[in-house]
Amino acid sequence: MKTYNLIMGYFWIAVAVISLIVVSYNGFTQGFDKWAGYYIFTAVAIGMFVMKKWMMARMAKHEAYLNEQQNKSKS
Repeated sequence: MKTYNLIMGYFWIAVAVISLIVVSYNGFTQGFDKWAGYYIFTAVAIGMFVMKKWMMARMAKHEAYLNEQQNKSKS
């Protein structure tokens, strides 16, 4: 599961970078009045990346807590 979470984190940051580049290029070549609204995809991808990192850290803390509780019950 950790490998999946790591891959998905890189996926969302890659989507954010690629969408930023594509939208900026099209904005410069075709006009920002037409392409400015598409920056929302970059913002959503960055939001997903941040959410993924936050949830991964939260899950790691919870796993540590569960392991600690399990070790206490064995002792």
